[in-house]
Amino acid sequence: MIKRTLYFGNPAYLSLSNNQLVIKKADDGDLPLEDISQVIKTIPIEDIGVVVLDNKQLTITSGAMEQLLENNVAVITCDSHSMPSGLMLPLEGHTLQQERFQSQLEASLPLRKQLWQQTVAAKINNQAEMLKYANGQEARNMIIWANQVRSGDPDNLEGRAAAFYWKNIFAELPYFVRGQHEAPPNNLLNYGYAILRGVVARALVASGLLPTMGIHHHNRYNAFCLADDIMEPYRPYVDRVVFDYCTNHEDWSPQLTKEVKTELLGIPVIDVHIDGRRSPLMIAATTTTSSLAHCFGGESRTVLYPEF
Repeated sequence: MIKRTLYFGNPAYLSLSNNQLVIKKADDGDLPLEDISQVIKTIPIEDIGVVVLDNKQLTITSGAMEQLLENNVAVITCDSHSMPSGLMLPLEGHTLQQERFQSQLEASLPLRKQLWQQTVAAKINNQAEMLKYANGQEARNMIIWANQVRSGDPDNLEGRAAAFYWKNIFAELPYFVRGQHEAPPNNLLNYGYAILRGVVARALVASGLLPTMGIHHHNRYNAFCLADDIMEPYRPYVDRVVFDYCTNHEDWSPQLTKEVKTELLGIPVIDVHIDGRRSPLMIAATTTTSSLAHCFGGESRTVLYPEF
């Protein structure tokens, strides 16, 4: 089942009633639960996959938060610039969680290097397809690099491919430089990646894995190293959303407007091809993380990633 992504950019009061998320106007602060006239909408908790909280005058009850987390909803909070800054996930997401944690923590270095090799190759292949989509020309060097990735990527072909990719992806923006704090549309890319990160982290928890322990990323201050690893082959899908927005809107705003947020919040339901079939990105992410859990458990040697 495709889960819904909810975005709250205006003041509201979010509460729980009969396993429904109740959304009310918040004109006068906290509202009594019996004030039905103020109800805007009710949504079954089980239908929700991601919630984005982007207003300082939002109020959410502990009961609503509890049920959201119990249903493995990724709750994303935003800062004063409307950029995602926090991510809340449940502590328990799978019946075999302890067993899967153990196999993940005991994964050998050769296995982690092989998994990273597959991840980098899948990412470069998808980047090559994205370049073809954007420029109409096949990036043969990218395909060659993808086939040359070795265990652990000791040649840093990921970095070489990234440099070529970002130099050519936005041909109509000759001065574009990819960077966290560089000029737009970097802010659009950052927003989209934050949504993607939440989706992948949610899928990891659902598969009984620990998002903190990566196969490659190992920043001591990063609580989502594994999510950052596994989302790599999915990044070109975000790039396509941003590319399409900039291409189809000649007067596109460099700001995170409501219009562009609407486009980016649709990332979880983008159709992707994975394991021989078409699937929404959110479902595909679960397919990927489930296959990763099987790799950690010794049941498989292949991580299933989408093909652009």
